[in-house]
Amino acid sequence: MAAARTVADGVVLVVPAGADDSDSGAPGPSTMGADRVVVGGSSRAGSVRAGLAAVPEDAAVIVVHDAARPLATPALFAAVVDAVRSDGADGAIPVLPLSDTLKRTSEGRVLSTVDRAGLATTQTPQAFVAARLRAAHRGDGEATDDAGLLELEGATVRTVPGDPRNLKLTRAEDLAVAEALMAGIDR
Repeated sequence: MAAARTVADGVVLVVPAGADDSDSGAPGPSTMGADRVVVGGSSRAGSVRAGLAAVPEDAAVIVVHDAARPLATPALFAAVVDAVRSDGADGAIPVLPLSDTLKRTSEGRVLSTVDRAGLATTQTPQAFVAARLRAAHRGDGEATDDAGLLELEGATVRTVPGDPRNLKLTRAEDLAVAEALMAGIDR
């Protein structure tokens, strides 16, 4: 939350139903220090749409970030926002080049090796011109990230260098790596 605040006038936190901290059952603003807390949808895009509804209409740039990446730095937030503000792009996303060999597989067999040239992994935070992000979410479109929805509309999404320490916590063992990074120990 602190890293987001370095570039944001306000923070909207989207939580699953029942995850708020109020007695009434309605989301309360005290959850993790957010300015607004809203209950998300049944999908990633639905949750972003719920969050967008709570963002003031006069916002010029909106940053979308996943709680699964708790190690995002203020510098990474600044990089995506700066790219949108200075580059004339509709959005900006952090990316890392692939270093592993990629294989297309099926039923336990290798079918082919995929050329990794030009491929990158994507991270959050992702920043967007507010009007473009809102337009991309007007329908019920689904994508694995918000940049994907803008791409479908022909928007210009720029890349900025990602941070390898900004790992996505998806498996139990990822927590140990995150704890080591937070303690200043690289693995």
